[in-house]
Amino acid sequence: MGMDAVAEVKARLNIEDVVSEYVQLKRSGRNFKGLSPWTNEKTPSFMVSPEKQIWHDFSSGKGGDMFSFVMEAEGLDFRGALELLARKAGVDLDQFQGDRSNISRQIKNRSLEALELAAKFYQKQLTVNQAALKYLLQSRGFSKKTILLWQFGYSPSMGSALTNFLTKKGFTTDETRQAGLSVLRGNRVADMFRARVMIPLANSQGQIVGFTARLLADEPGAPKYINTPSTSVYDKSRNIFGLHLAKDAIRKSGFAVIVEGNLDVISSHQAGVTNVVATAGTAMTQNHLRELKRFSGDIRLCFDADSAGVAATERAIDLAQKTGVSLGIIELSGAKDPDELIKNDPALWQKAAAHSVYALDWLLKHYASALDLTSAQGKKAFSDAILPTIQRLSDPVEQEHYLKEVASLTDTTLGAVSTKLSRQAASAPETRRRQVKTTAEAPGRDTVEFQRFQNHFLGIMLHNPRLRKLLENCLPDYFTDEAALSLFKFLKAKPDFNLSKKLPAQLRQTDDYVKIITLQYEELYGGLPADDMRSQALQLKHRLVNRYAKIQKQELMEQMRSTDDEKLLRQMMAKADKLNVLIKADPSD
Repeated sequence: MGMDAVAEVKARLNIEDVVSEYVQLKRSGRNFKGLSPWTNEKTPSFMVSPEKQIWHDFSSGKGGDMFSFVMEAEGLDFRGALELLARKAGVDLDQFQGDRSNISRQIKNRSLEALELAAKFYQKQLTVNQAALKYLLQSRGFSKKTILLWQFGYSPSMGSALTNFLTKKGFTTDETRQAGLSVLRGNRVADMFRARVMIPLANSQGQIVGFTARLLADEPGAPKYINTPSTSVYDKSRNIFGLHLAKDAIRKSGFAVIVEGNLDVISSHQAGVTNVVATAGTAMTQNHLRELKRFSGDIRLCFDADSAGVAATERAIDLAQKTGVSLGIIELSGAKDPDELIKNDPALWQKAAAHSVYALDWLLKHYASALDLTSAQGKKAFSDAILPTIQRLSDPVEQEHYLKEVASLTDTTLGAVSTKLSRQAASAPETRRRQVKTTAEAPGRDTVEFQRFQNHFLGIMLHNPRLRKLLENCLPDYFTDEAALSLFKFLKAKPDFNLSKKLPAQLRQTDDYVKIITLQYEELYGGLPADDMRSQALQLKHRLVNRYAKIQKQELMEQMRSTDDEKLLRQMMAKADKLNVLIKADPSD
């Protein structure tokens, strides 16, 4: 996979179009501006430069090109971002891939062939297994027609019946493993599924990509359901169970229903409600919602009302906000799940599915009935539970509507509720996109600001050779980032360097970094008169040195606390004194 595919994608897409699917952008001079998707800010500090084809988020310090944006926003690796953007650009990645891709395409095709055959093998086994048939026809109440439509099957209890069958059909044991149909047990290959009722998982085109397998007779310690592991054709964070048979009904009815279990989906289809799907045995992801959004933006959940169901609903509200779909909740009365309701009366399920409560209204009602809203404790618990979800709403009008609801339910003023909300927002600015944090330790405010001062200071240094005297007494330690450090060293070594169109070879690796600080520089300091520029640079340097000293002192204090060694302590105190001098001695005061 050469860089040509990347260049081709970049040539066909504009960064502003890619970003505007996630962030509302407004024109601002040569650039676009918007609200950061990673912090709860009220003032736009997210910039996109169409000329440079880069973005930068001043509030979180992130930046890069369209690939890094998609990686951040979608939580994908580079390969995933490339596939997503290539689809958007209509670029066929295969033509860039040469032999390696042909191999992976062969693996995919062989896997699909093996899975198709496996489904037929399991179907045939089902016809001769009385216990499995009895379970499906009697216990679950499925018709013969349903059993055929969903390609139900049964995996025999012998250790390698399917593997032997596929070997006879010319598949290697590697191929059966790559398809997720066999595993290594000890030193021999055995079937992945044994003594289970098999339910094929299909992609949206209806090709079989894996299986969900339910244990027929409960064995102690054995999981009731197991799924195919992730393979080249099955990705559980995207795969939606039943979509191939539900997509037309979803388009026609204008909404999709997500239920918890795969068998609930099948019961519903049998009862004539066919716009129903499930996320096969996994938690819902943004990918699932995005996949469904292709068919309808109105998505309704029917989850259990237990605490796990409530937590899943809260997560789903968050995901729906990010994906831009409208989320409703279907309430069942007199049954714990759709399957049970359908057994009582299919018409009741049809009625229930057609009526949904907007997810936030449902959540309010749920917490209100679970807590005592007359007591102070209850009011506090209620607002604690519901405000984080309200805080993540992107529309301020909708936000205010729900704040008023909370105020009236708890018999409090809107002012009190809003104050609590803004306090929560202040203490948890990162809740909006929890999964975006890639580092194990969230950097503290000092570190983030330190980084910002470095970038802004270097931006001025890069574009104003006249001011480079300010670099003379700077230490390499002031620059934490690799790119920043190499730019600092370069400018210190070549104080007369003038930034023309082309970057010199030494700076080629820091190309993106230079673009980002240039964008910041133009946005913040572009066109300042020379005197102002000088005082800005002095001020930045002062803050940079200060912040460096402060962070160093914090680290020293930590070390001092954890040592009793007299000599070491004296050395540390001498260091701390030096840092204090550094803080006082800056020329810009």
